[in-house]
Amino acid sequence: MRSWKPDPASTAGNALADTVFALGEGRFGETLLGDLRDTLPVNSVSVYRTGTLPAIFLSASLGVPDTTRDCWRAYLSGPIAVDRTLRPASDGASAPEAGLRLCHITAPEVPAEHRAKVYEAHGVAERVSVVQEESDRGIFAVNFYRHQHQRPLSDGQLAEFGRLGGLLMALARKHIALAQVQPQLQPLARMSDRLRLLQPDLTAREIDVCVRLLQGMTQEGIAADLGLGVPTVKTYRNRAFGRLGIHFRNELFALMLERGAS
Repeated sequence: MRSWKPDPASTAGNALADTVFALGEGRFGETLLGDLRDTLPVNSVSVYRTGTLPAIFLSASLGVPDTTRDCWRAYLSGPIAVDRTLRPASDGASAPEAGLRLCHITAPEVPAEHRAKVYEAHGVAERVSVVQEESDRGIFAVNFYRHQHQRPLSDGQLAEFGRLGGLLMALARKHIALAQVQPQLQPLARMSDRLRLLQPDLTAREIDVCVRLLQGMTQEGIAADLGLGVPTVKTYRNRAFGRLGIHFRNELFALMLERGAS
């Protein structure tokens, strides 16, 4: 039998060992950025899906304030409707591509509104992404962002990112799958965060009511728990459901689960 220690410098993939151990945990994003620091020196990461139900699954930053969710909200405010930056040049009416694509874009290459609202407003200078087409002609993207105070990514770093693309996509999808549990079993803070990502316009009280509906509480129980009258609870419920585009509690469950599906 032979026995020897792995060489941590042999491939960038070896450096992702800590990320594997963070799968399904809240520290996954920061751990991934830390593991990639020598290979891909970027500050922020996001994983999102466009299409019929746009959703952000993961956002994290390392060494800078995390503004990735603010970027996502800015993206949803208009740029998402016309964004073609992650699309293949010959997209047209062709069928979705099953394989992965790698994308590299700098801020000057982004359309004006998108650049102003997302890149310039949050100090983002460059992005590299691993992209896969979804069945509804949306995309699932794992994105890494270089900020303005950092040096531009080199050709060598982009080449190494290309070699890691499949692994990064697999890690992101596995993390999302592991992180998903039935809504009623989630901690209150996680359910609140997921609701905010679904609909940033929800008020704090509307979220409070939705979280308790997801936990299986009746409107009377919610009223007692929050110190409100039942009519007030119904008002918050109706307003929240209106913002979310739903009408019934079972649709709220489905929306939460669909939002988290990979």
